[in-house]
Amino acid sequence: MTAAGGPGGRRLTGGRLVVATHNRGKLEEIAALLGPFGVAVTSNADHGLPEPDETEESFAGNAALKARAAARATGLPALADDSGLEVDALGGAPGVRSADWAETPGGGRDFGLAMERLHRALAASGAPEPWRARFRCALVLAWPDGHEETCEGRVEGRIIWPGRGMKGHGYDPVFVPEGGEQSFGEMDRWEKNRMSHRGTAFRRLVERCLG
Repeated sequence: MTAAGGPGGRRLTGGRLVVATHNRGKLEEIAALLGPFGVAVTSNADHGLPEPDETEESFAGNAALKARAAARATGLPALADDSGLEVDALGGAPGVRSADWAETPGGGRDFGLAMERLHRALAASGAPEPWRARFRCALVLAWPDGHEETCEGRVEGRIIWPGRGMKGHGYDPVFVPEGGEQSFGEMDRWEKNRMSHRGTAFRRLVERCLG
């Protein structure tokens, strides 16, 4: 099911969108990308919604689960992101389990611990540097009537240790994009979005649904 609004996509109308996340850093990043289009953004937390368990084995599958649940619950179009880090020396791990690596015994998430776990796994692997890796992102925009648009992006790079920078979120301090010297954790939001996996997926979404 498609409608007008960019090559093969449905145009987002109404000026309101739920971002299906409780991650404040991710919400701020997506809100900044949507700002120029005059879209008012709220989050799952604003609507008192839980996030469904991510039971799929792909980024697009998990993003779709979250977007569908938020769209059904709110009656508004909902945008969900699922993204993660794939490290070649670890066979593509942590991949779709990237957030799980940050889980703490108390039920929260600590990406400082996740990055330490990542480094320990790389050291144990015996793989020499550079540790090739990529960030991948899938964005799914779901409407309450069941229509969905899916866009994906990726950025190649390498893992460094120790991490550098306090900007961004997640694994950003230990990831340096291909051809660069700064980690994502050292870049300001706009510089990162220009080349990031999420920025690439979002530009594709703009072409399909906001252009």
